[in-house]
Amino acid sequence: MKIGIIGAGNIGGNLTRRLTTLGHDVSVANSRGPETLTALTAETGATAVTVQEAARGAEVVVVTIPLKNVPDLPAGLFDGAADGFAVLDTGNYYPRERDGRIDAIEDGGLTESRWTELQIGHPVVKAFNGTYAQDILDRPLPAGDPERLALPVAGDDAAAKEKVRLLIDELGFDTVDAGGIDDSWRQQPGTPVYGLREGVDSVKKALDEASPERTEAFRG
Repeated sequence: MKIGIIGAGNIGGNLTRRLTTLGHDVSVANSRGPETLTALTAETGATAVTVQEAARGAEVVVVTIPLKNVPDLPAGLFDGAADGFAVLDTGNYYPRERDGRIDAIEDGGLTESRWTELQIGHPVVKAFNGTYAQDILDRPLPAGDPERLALPVAGDDAAAKEKVRLLIDELGFDTVDAGGIDDSWRQQPGTPVYGLREGVDSVKKALDEASPERTEAFRG
């Protein structure tokens, strides 16, 4: 599968490492330009590209950048992506630590990923936002292993969500359907499932126990 990754930080870099190991054709981009990705591409065999080129031909496009930078993504970003492509959003809103206050999230009632959809003009599937980046490398297990970790996955497009869930399964993790993007507050920072390293049953329980009220630490 051809996969474009926008963002080469902890999550983006480790997804690049794992997905290339699995044989996928990965293009990776960051805000500083392809020339800054030579170490990662030498290690993995991925192709370094500009952000504008990252989605070209891609069946899955991973957006894994700070939320505050999402509006700066280039217009026409998804021109040339494969038919039926899915956008995987790993983002979180950290108003105090990084992103500043975003009124549409704080006051407008938008979930983080719904806000992201509005900025990029395309539906997203939310996953990996509460995953420890090192677990992507260290904790994949085969299907059926009782120690296999599960990830919540939210999205409105059933086909896109299934594509992402199959990819996560290939990466070595179970998934739990966390509902649509308007339900994705259940996996935002400060909720019981955020950072949870457990299996399917525990993830389902944590999603059920979530409160829509954003915790004080994650308010602007």
